[in-house]
Amino acid sequence: MNDNYRRISAAVAAAGATLVAVSKTKPVDAIREMYDAGQRDFGENKVQEMQEKAPQLPDDIRWHLIGHLQRNKVKYIASYVHMIHAVDSPELLAEIDKQAARVNRVIPVLLQVHIAEEETKFGFDAAELRAFLGDRPAYQNVRISGLMGMATFTDDMTQVRKEFHGLKLLFDELKQTYFAGDEHFMHLSMGMSSDYEIALEEGSTLVRIGTLLFGAR
Repeated sequence: MNDNYRRISAAVAAAGATLVAVSKTKPVDAIREMYDAGQRDFGENKVQEMQEKAPQLPDDIRWHLIGHLQRNKVKYIASYVHMIHAVDSPELLAEIDKQAARVNRVIPVLLQVHIAEEETKFGFDAAELRAFLGDRPAYQNVRISGLMGMATFTDDMTQVRKEFHGLKLLFDELKQTYFAGDEHFMHLSMGMSSDYEIALEEGSTLVRIGTLLFGAR
């Protein structure tokens, strides 16, 4: 694991991005081993799993919730989650704001954009996102820090690159229009084990890698 970790983390760092080690379904011992190798950002898909692992591991781990998040689960992670990647509705954003206020925090979030051809993926489309941002409330306890997207699950890397490229263009457009002068709107979470190199080339700042680091699930 360590050889793979060193190689990938060096490549991600060289691109100016952050490696989020996706530790879903992996035991605490495996996370601790990667922590000891220097990794600090870990991603979980499910609130319950994050809840079970976080108390058993060092406090300086930055936990990223990268899976689909139900509104009724936000309260369980509001006190310690570092970033929520897959915010896919105004209602979820409002709930995160409410729960962050309850624990006196400002939680960074990423708005999920539906870029894949598959209908199973969650997220705003570009038109919905523009409409929402043009009329969004003034949140006090969430900080919209960028966008997140998942490419189509395919071997066609030309299509994957096209989807990532489109998300980067949308990010740049929103940065200039709805977030001009906002230094916090800076992150683009895209790329996983199968396509992270393409994602980095297309401007990703956060790559979510599990299988290449921890082995197949």
